Amino acid sequence: MKNTTRLRQLLAGEDMVILPGAYDGLTARLVEQAGYAGVYMTGAGTSAAHGFPDFGLLTMTEMADNAGVMARSVDIPVIADADTGYGNELNVTRTVREFESRGVAGIHLEDQVTTKRCGHLDGKEIIAKGEFIDKIKAALNARQDPDFVIIARTDARAVNGLDDAIDRANAALEAGADLAFVEAPESLEELAAVTERVQGPCLLNMVPGGKTPSLSFQDAQALGFRMMILPGALLQPILLGGDAALKRLRDEGGPTAPSGADAGVREFFRRFGADQWSELSRSFQKQDVD
Repeated sequence: MKNTTRLRQLLAGEDMVILPGAYDGLTARLVEQAGYAGVYMTGAGTSAAHGFPDFGLLTMTEMADNAGVMARSVDIPVIADADTGYGNELNVTRTVREFESRGVAGIHLEDQVTTKRCGHLDGKEIIAKGEFIDKIKAALNARQDPDFVIIARTDARAVNGLDDAIDRANAALEAGADLAFVEAPESLEELAAVTERVQGPCLLNMVPGGKTPSLSFQDAQALGFRMMILPGALLQPILLGGDAALKRLRDEGGPTAPSGADAGVREFFRRFGADQWSELSRSFQKQDVD
């Protein structure tokens, strides 16, 4: 089954779809091995992995290529941050085709100006509603696989207020978008208003330390959200863990032996398919002997 179809089935199910954020093949595999049904390619994490803040500094090709690495690293659907679509309707058309060709199951497109910035930072600017809807229509027209998921993200809450954000979300759904993504509601009341007033399935972006109050999976589903993305699920713990590991290395004057049965080099590579690659190598060796 195609991962686009698998994602559609998840969205049609009763449970909210939970997508922890990842930013490369390694972190995508961690999400899959933890038992999640899908993974989200965080734009903030991808930017950070390239050494940049989340200010829209990466190109479409860099983002699509990273999404492709993640998609071929796992057997679960990948939804990717596609920022603003990287230009006008023509650019959006190419963006959809590039992400789709790399095996990604869906993307979200937003109404910020180019270049954008993290949805939980101040100072955002947005394009006109009509221009945003034209981009969504272009994205829908560009996809080759009808199951490829198009998510319409609006950052209008921070610029024009919640009413405009909800109006834009509804206009995008009316145009054919599969989900609406109202970025950065700032209270529980606003979160409830999103799912009550948006006339279609809604995505919730849960960012620790961001503008939106934290919700448990259960509470988010009870409010009616169909999908939750968690871009910082691995990024922040890995930053903190890396800082601690490097400090320990310096303080102890060198590396220490790993602890635990699963900490060795062989087990590390097994998590990334070493057994399958070794078996493939043995099969070729056997053919040579025969």
